[in-house]
Amino acid sequence: MKRAIVAVWMAGTILLSGCSALLNREYSYVVPHNMTPTAAEGDPSILRAENYQELVNALIYFVSQGMETGSVRLYSDWEDVEADLDAACLEVDQEDPLGAYAVEYIKYSVASVVTYYEADIQITYRRTKEQVASIVSATGTTAIRNELESALANFSTEQVLRISYFNEDEDYIHTLCQEAFCANPATALDMPDVEVAIYPDSGQQRIVEILLSYHLEPQELERRHTTLLQTADHLVQALGPVTGDEAILAAAKTVLAQGGYLPTGGSTAYHALLEGGADSQGLALAQALLCQELGIPCQVVPGKLNGEPYFWTVVSTQSGWRHLDVTHMDPVQSSFLVDEQMEAAGFTWDTASVPRCRQAAQTASGSTTSP
Repeated sequence: MKRAIVAVWMAGTILLSGCSALLNREYSYVVPHNMTPTAAEGDPSILRAENYQELVNALIYFVSQGMETGSVRLYSDWEDVEADLDAACLEVDQEDPLGAYAVEYIKYSVASVVTYYEADIQITYRRTKEQVASIVSATGTTAIRNELESALANFSTEQVLRISYFNEDEDYIHTLCQEAFCANPATALDMPDVEVAIYPDSGQQRIVEILLSYHLEPQELERRHTTLLQTADHLVQALGPVTGDEAILAAAKTVLAQGGYLPTGGSTAYHALLEGGADSQGLALAQALLCQELGIPCQVVPGKLNGEPYFWTVVSTQSGWRHLDVTHMDPVQSSFLVDEQMEAAGFTWDTASVPRCRQAAQTASGSTTSP
């Protein structure tokens, strides 16, 4: 006698009695998610499973392929087919990273055949196939930040990452977005509003969705990008044949000559070089842009001055890495400062993400070396 059972899962709306041990266990799979389960009769839409884990893997395979329908033939001895189907569907929908991100709900009907049960699966998605296909794998802070840099440099509105061993939170992603924004001064033209969602809530592997909402239209961003690059190239050409530390200081003076420090001004290199001045972030980005044009390593530093948000740069000088605050350049003393000098002046920053700026050590002969 044929029987059909239909079960629909909405994330967070159904709790299954008797399945808590399955749902609360540490999340891991015996079979890698990208391994194709065994197909029945050579048809990839009909998979076979002989235990609970193979059933889960089959459902994950359907989701990874964006399939809306498929069948799983359940062989071997199953004590309670419906309970296992319930638990497997819920696990894929809520605990698998791709399922938690892409699936709206899963439903099934099951029929008993002579030597197996056949479960017909229907999957409804809340993400498009294009969105799923665009997911990028990244592991580690550097890889995540590189992907964010690429997204922001191209004015992308969405970036979705599959991250292994991810135990961070939304604030961590917001911080990396700020760092990634400052890493490309030519495209750091409009810091977007950042919305972060992480799927699932815990696990060894998770999907992080980052939505970026810009305040300027794409055409305006592209126009400013082109104009800014042309302006930077013209300003660098006007510096003449300067190199090394002289070139760094010449670039800083050029930034100030374009308008200088405006505490309430804009926060981009475009404002600093083309609109008559900018705040500390805008000046730092402008300095970094001109240094990049000159081929001199330079990094924007987001930090604080006397407890208030503030930006400056670290540059690679002939004596090693040094801090350079364009806003407070000293016409008499050196503008290149080491960490201790910056700290004494009230600056604070994340020392783990910024090159160390140390005073050169003096040798017995009187010469100096940078540690």
